[in-house]
Amino acid sequence: MSSLTLNLTCVSDRSLLERAMLCSVTTVPCCVFLLVNCTMLFSLRSKAVFRDTCRYVLLYNLLLADTVQLAISQLLYILAALRLRLTYPLCGILVTLSNVVLRISPVTLVVMSFDRYVAVCYPLRHATIVTMGKTRGAICVIWAICSVNVFSYISLLRENPFEGLNSLQMKSMCSAENMLQGPVAAMFDKVYEFTVFISAGVSISFSYTGVLVAARSASTDKVSARKAHKTLLLHLVQLGLSLSSTVLKPLLGVISQIIDRITLVRISVLFYVCAVMLPRCLSSLIYGLGDQTIRPVLLHHLLCQTTKFQTVK
Repeated sequence: MSSLTLNLTCVSDRSLLERAMLCSVTTVPCCVFLLVNCTMLFSLRSKAVFRDTCRYVLLYNLLLADTVQLAISQLLYILAALRLRLTYPLCGILVTLSNVVLRISPVTLVVMSFDRYVAVCYPLRHATIVTMGKTRGAICVIWAICSVNVFSYISLLRENPFEGLNSLQMKSMCSAENMLQGPVAAMFDKVYEFTVFISAGVSISFSYTGVLVAARSASTDKVSARKAHKTLLLHLVQLGLSLSSTVLKPLLGVISQIIDRITLVRISVLFYVCAVMLPRCLSSLIYGLGDQTIRPVLLHHLLCQTTKFQTVK
C-alpha cells in the first residue's frame, strides 16, 4: 500500500464482521473527504476565473493528486483490513500510481509558495514572471519529475523473483514493501521520498522567510504580505502532515512492541485518519472556505442550491 500502508496484520485473527466494522470507521470520513475534494475540483473547472488564474490551476493540480492518493490509500486500507489479496500486476499498478501522486503534492506546494513569494516581493513583475504558459509548463515538469519514480520502480521490480512463482496471486497484502522485496528498492524509496520532502521544506521555508523580510518594507502591500504569510505557513503545515505519513509505519512498528494488538489497531486507525486522510482534504477546507472567490461557488455546489448566484468575475 505504498509508504502509507498500515500494519493491519494484527487483525488476522478477528472475525469478518469486526474487520468490516473497522473498515467502516475510516470509509465514512473518507467518502466525506472525497465528496468535498471532488466538489472542489468541479468548482475549479466551473468558472473561467479559476481556469485562467495561475494559483487556481496549481491548486487544481494539488487537489487532483491528493484526491487520487486518498482514493488509492482507502482502497488498499480496506483490502488490507479484509485480508483480500491482489495479483502482482494489479498491485504494482496501484503502488506505482500511489507513489507518483504522493510526491506531486509537496512539489506543487513548492511552486505555489514561489507564486506567493513573487506576488509579495516582486508585485510589479508578478504578471510577467508567473504566466499561464509557465504554470502549465511547471505542472508538466512536476508530473515528469515525480514519474521518474515509476521507471525506477519498474527496474527495481526485477529484484522480485516472479520467475519462481506458480501464480501471480500475492501471498501477502498489497504494499510497496511486499512488491519491492530487495534492500536496494527499499533504500531507493526512502532516499527518494525524503529528498523530495526535504527539498520542498527548504524551498517553502525560503519563500516564507522572503515574505517576512519583504513585509517589513514600507513599499510592500501589508495586506498582501499578511495573506501570503498565512498561506506559506499553511503550506508548511500541509508539508509536515504529509511527511508525518511517511514515518507512520516505522512508528507503529515501535509501538507494537509495547502495547497489545487491540490497542494497536485503534491507534493505527487514528493515525491513518489524522496522518493519511486528513492532509488529503486539508487543501479543500483551507482554500475552499478561506478564499473569498472560491467559497460561494464551493458552497453552492456542496449545498446543491437551486437559486442562481451572482456570477464570479
